[in-house]
Amino acid sequence: MSKGTLFDKVWDLHAVGILPSGQTQLFIGLHLIHEVTSPQAFAMLRERGLKVIFPERTIATVDHIVPTDNQARPFVDTLAEEMMQALETNCKDNSITFYNIGSGNQGIVHVIAPEQGLTQPGMTIACGDSHTSTHGAFGAIAFGIGTSQVRDVLASQTLALSKLKVRKIEVNGALRPGVYAKDVVLHVIHTLGVKGGVGYAYEYAGSTFENMNMDERMTVCNMSIEGGARCGYVNPDKITYDYLKGKDFAPKDNDWDKAVAWWDSIKSDTDAEYDDVVVFDAADIPPTVTWGITPGQGIGVNQVIPTPEQLPEEDRFIAEEAYHYMDLAPGQSIKGTKIDVCFIGSCTNGRISDLREAAKIAKGRHVAQGVKAFVVPGSERVKKQAEAEGLNTIFTEAGFEWREAGCSMCLAMNPDKLQGRQISASSSNRNFKGRQGSSSGRTLLMSPAMVVAAAVSGEVSDVRELLN
Repeated sequence: MSKGTLFDKVWDLHAVGILPSGQTQLFIGLHLIHEVTSPQAFAMLRERGLKVIFPERTIATVDHIVPTDNQARPFVDTLAEEMMQALETNCKDNSITFYNIGSGNQGIVHVIAPEQGLTQPGMTIACGDSHTSTHGAFGAIAFGIGTSQVRDVLASQTLALSKLKVRKIEVNGALRPGVYAKDVVLHVIHTLGVKGGVGYAYEYAGSTFENMNMDERMTVCNMSIEGGARCGYVNPDKITYDYLKGKDFAPKDNDWDKAVAWWDSIKSDTDAEYDDVVVFDAADIPPTVTWGITPGQGIGVNQVIPTPEQLPEEDRFIAEEAYHYMDLAPGQSIKGTKIDVCFIGSCTNGRISDLREAAKIAKGRHVAQGVKAFVVPGSERVKKQAEAEGLNTIFTEAGFEWREAGCSMCLAMNPDKLQGRQISASSSNRNFKGRQGSSSGRTLLMSPAMVVAAAVSGEVSDVRELLN
């Protein structure tokens, strides 16, 4: 087993005890909740006559079901309105801080916690959402959990978990122009497989990650779950501390220096032992696009869709299913695939630096005829900052719709949905069947810059051809 890694240190510091099952009872420092996975958990507490034990350690927002165009209450979708009312009532009854629409702090749960400094190194974090791994970008250990576990954290502030192995994923070198953090994580998942990380925490290391900003690190950690890993993290460093300093909930004054000293102490030791190590060269990573129905079915934008014979035997069945569902043929170039809808946003790529990079490509260009394109900021703060920088104007002049903050078409539990067999170029994290709201809709995952390239050409394109 691993030894001396950040994961081991944080796990041990938060271990309350070992349960008869052999699992660790782990204290959770920060619990994030939203409107979809919490109503049933609160109902379970009421049935058992239990209270929220540490309401100050739980933060709530609304994101999944929020409309991004008309946010007038009551929502048109009656189920969405019921979820909103349940969250409002549960937070009020349990004295839980709730960042509602219009508060200035609402947004996707994995965007608002980092931007406010709630997410900090050395924490254990849980949320009823699989992409909680995002918070590992700060050197936290963050788990997505199910509704019954949301109940457990509300009632006890702990989780029963089996300790993971640790795989070090090292990427070294400079990324080539037109290659982004999204391409890095898609390349890693393609190489190791969607089940490759099962039973592991991923530690992202090497000069490539060391040179990424926090938004980029969050993009990579966000999709750890797509590679099968329960969580993913980057050791904290000066980039982490510079991002956190001055944030709402970051330590202040003398507490800041003490915090940084402690954060430094929990980094993986230079002689840490890992259960596995995988090394990549950044120069080998191209702009990457998924062609199939799992995030692992990705290729370079100038490559062709693999034939069954080119795939490991265990991947051929799902590949055959993907060819049929996506209506794409083995040996076909992914470049030139016609696109109907282009979506920029999500907890993977809805932060300010994502929007800035996309705006660079969109400036002076226009969305192709017949393509619906829209941009959804990850939070009200991101939206406000983008508008202060004039990014919204760049997008709208280019023919993109500029929306309110929310999860939007990432999972389409709101009015933003694909229709019929539409095919989407999406900066989100999952390309499963029906993921974006239509049972027959198709999703191609790519970076925000690549989404813009697809929007202005009407087909999958190589963003490098548009770079100045």
